[in-house]
Amino acid sequence: MKRIILGLFFALFAGIGAKAQCGAVNDAIKPGEELTYELKFNWKFIWINAGWAKMTVDTTTYGGKRCLKTDLESYTNKRLDLFFRMRDTLTCITSEDLVPLYFRKGAAEGNRYSVDDVRFSYRNGKCIVDQYRVVNQGKKRTNYQEAAVCVYDMLSILLQARSYDASEYNPGDKILFSMATGTDIEKQTLIYRGKDIYKAENNSKYRCLVFSLVEYVKGQEKEVITFYVTDDKNHLPVRLDMYLNFGSAKAFLTGLKGYRHPLESLVK
Repeated sequence: MKRIILGLFFALFAGIGAKAQCGAVNDAIKPGEELTYELKFNWKFIWINAGWAKMTVDTTTYGGKRCLKTDLESYTNKRLDLFFRMRDTLTCITSEDLVPLYFRKGAAEGNRYSVDDVRFSYRNGKCIVDQYRVVNQGKKRTNYQEAAVCVYDMLSILLQARSYDASEYNPGDKILFSMATGTDIEKQTLIYRGKDIYKAENNSKYRCLVFSLVEYVKGQEKEVITFYVTDDKNHLPVRLDMYLNFGSAKAFLTGLKGYRHPLESLVK
């Protein structure tokens, strides 16, 4: 289930350098945007409804400045709660030009409850990442690093990625970026797979860009998530295919409002 959260909000592109370069021109997102998803799991060859997720974007004040605040909530329904209960809440705060400033993830998954807290600052051309994780109210595990490259969390990187132009990417291109996990900074690999037509649950069709998040196990590429984003200026994530240790899962966009641009990717 944790992979669903990672999948919904992993990114398309990476930035490098100091604070000025860690931002982006926000051409895709505006306050008031709301996206909702239905989650499904494959259980013994049968797809079952598993729960829901919702992401919202609004404005807030952080460090005395106007910023963007993004929240993601996800939870399993009562049927799945009998086997695996999940209640996750993620929050990130960025500047208006999408520079990461703060991230928090509270995750109740099964009998485990963890909190990840990440604070970003910038000094002397470096990204300073101060983070900690607490599991089941136990000992706090801290990590402090100064990175020469930009570092993101799983929400802020998507916000930036949605404003970039993927027209110059070719199928098979690999995109590397650094992400704070709550305990460390890890390198991530994303592969651009090309374009496809995705048919939604309501029979709507979207032209999409397709990306895969992969891991490398003993030198072998292992698919973790394949996701589809609309091929228009919104870059809305409309479908995600997750490959989990215990099976597979999918997330489908079921509702959207407050998006910034016309849905030119909608196939009529």
